[in-house]
Amino acid sequence: MFSERIGLIVWISDVKAAKNQLDRYGSVHYISRKMHYAVLYIHANKEEETMKQLQRLHWVRKIERSYRNEIKTEYNSNMPDKTRFYSL
Repeated sequence: MFSERIGLIVWISDVKAAKNQLDRYGSVHYISRKMHYAVLYIHANKEEETMKQLQRLHWVRKIERSYRNEIKTEYNSNMPDKTRFYSL
């Protein structure tokens, strides 16, 4: 149904060029003007070729892979629920 996507953090030197051109490579989620980076989501099967194409751009300083989808987001608690002690 949905294809596997990964996030890339693209450190940039020219925000205006990034704003105009990053749409070609994937879905732009966020561009930080102050810290000069962009968050880009791409298809996982095209990761290597997209990273090579992005690295060729003169305004791209560094590309990092986002590990957000690998972080555990479901938590289980062994402690009992104390809300019943604090009821009116």
